[in-house]
Amino acid sequence: MSTPNAALMKKLPIIHKVLRTPDVCFANLPDFPWTPHYIHLAELRLAYIDEGPRDAPVVLLMHGEPAWSFLYRKMIPVLLQAGYRVVAPDLVGFGRSDKPARKADYSYLNHVLWMHAWLEAVDLRHITLFCQDWGSLIGLRLAAQSPDRFDRIVLANGGLPTGVGAVPRAFKIWRAFSRYSPWFPIGRIVRAGCVHGLSDQEVAAYNAPFPSGKFRVAARIFPGFVPTTPKDPEHANNEAAWEVFKRWDKPFLTLFSNRDPVTRGGYKVWQKLVPGAQGQPHAITRNAGHFLQEDKGQEVATAMLAFMQTTHRSHAA
Repeated sequence: MSTPNAALMKKLPIIHKVLRTPDVCFANLPDFPWTPHYIHLAELRLAYIDEGPRDAPVVLLMHGEPAWSFLYRKMIPVLLQAGYRVVAPDLVGFGRSDKPARKADYSYLNHVLWMHAWLEAVDLRHITLFCQDWGSLIGLRLAAQSPDRFDRIVLANGGLPTGVGAVPRAFKIWRAFSRYSPWFPIGRIVRAGCVHGLSDQEVAAYNAPFPSGKFRVAARIFPGFVPTTPKDPEHANNEAAWEVFKRWDKPFLTLFSNRDPVTRGGYKVWQKLVPGAQGQPHAITRNAGHFLQEDKGQEVATAMLAFMQTTHRSHAA
């Protein structure tokens, strides 16, 4: 681990009130035995799972909304058994990471800045990125900003919207629900995004980071940060990131699911425009919903391993 980049630290927003979920809330997590690591970025403490050999190739697993690194508990053992170092951060406002109390402290840009500072501080290199949902909106920006740190990318049920093009009806409904519903049961929301459902214990684990409504600020407002018009404040930054990916010749794989109404078909533009996506073993995960890590975690991890091992051999050749 290195010292956080001073220039990046100066860009981070000043947070005046921070909430921290008590550790006792995470006491009975099913099938999630890994001890969190922490790093401080100014007023905020970020949590992340970091398992496997320090000198092994890195797999970076980035979660989305309204989940946390618990989402990856079915994939982590498969990747560890194959000898990889697995790192799974909790975004600011989620999981064991600190949660700014004010809505004004959150923005799409702030999340990119926080995670960029975290990435520089942890100093990960030779990364295979797996990203889904908001993990892709943030993770793909990281890859575009620091391409030398990333060896390959796996995109699942996500993307990098610029605000140009049609907005899926399912997303409009979700965004309206997050804004206006007086009832926001996070664990049940995640369960609704799974084809095979979740146990009551798993639902409780998704609720664990949010012991009361004041802890759910990020989860509530995240959908509103997705660029849906060209006037969005992050339109230009995402357009700039797309220019990087239009020249991206490193391996790029799409592993979308067939039963996600929000991102269905979103893989096509990546397969068409990204040079590194040409000729890759892209796949559609069957009988899986938005949270394919829950529905088919082991299957997704196995497909990811085959991709990493094949592209590693081809690079070595």
